[in-house]
Amino acid sequence: MICDFSAVAFHVFGFPIYWYSLAYIFGIIIALKFTEFFFKKSNNIEALKYTDEFIGYIVFGIIIGGRLGHVLFYDFSFYLENPLEIFKVWHGGMSFFGGFMGIVLASFLFCKKNRINFLKFMDIWSISVPIGLFFGRIANFINGELLGKVSEAIPWFVVFKDGAPRHPSQIYEAILEGLLLFFILAVSFYKKQYRFTGRLSGIFCLGYGLCRFIGELFREPDSFFSYQLHSKTGINLNQYMCFAILVLGTFLVYKSRSHDTCKTH
Repeated sequence: MICDFSAVAFHVFGFPIYWYSLAYIFGIIIALKFTEFFFKKSNNIEALKYTDEFIGYIVFGIIIGGRLGHVLFYDFSFYLENPLEIFKVWHGGMSFFGGFMGIVLASFLFCKKNRINFLKFMDIWSISVPIGLFFGRIANFINGELLGKVSEAIPWFVVFKDGAPRHPSQIYEAILEGLLLFFILAVSFYKKQYRFTGRLSGIFCLGYGLCRFIGELFREPDSFFSYQLHSKTGINLNQYMCFAILVLGTFLVYKSRSHDTCKTH
């Protein structure tokens, strides 16, 4: 398969609308609807009144955190020479790990402002995060970025603009981090794991860390520093970050054992 899509989906009154922008828009809207559904199913009706306001915090956390993470962790020298490129988010270049930290910080501030239990609130929101990840990975594929490793051994290899046959690692990650992780979290929800404060957040971190680590096995390192790490240790920068996410997930799941909100005392 040859992947040579334009980064522009269509034009409106002469203005380009990028696939990357559409991915974020649809991801956030669909995630919002699913989150409202899960809040209702968990009988947390009170939290529903905060969802619309929280979207602004999510967008801020994703864009600021994701962009700064990409700039600082992956291509700092380029942005140091071209500072205006930092603001051109439609060109791509967002870090999940930066966005993750941005969302956590924005969510903490939001919950503190509204006197909401942070982990309980995030448990339900974490179920829908993979939906946004799915759309983001599809946009990565269309843009021909975050390329997979070269391989002619697989019949489904994809040829991007560089002309090399590669693993469609973006699709692998869309399936793993998006569809599979959403399925795991939805099943966990229906198994009433939301009763344990922090449990679903922990499952998300564990699932994401593992899925991302596997996906990275088929993907080229994102930066020179990541390439150097991989050549010396066999593990790239993103995989080291996955270890941190896995540790956090393990801690949250362990801690949640003593936080069954449905226990009688």
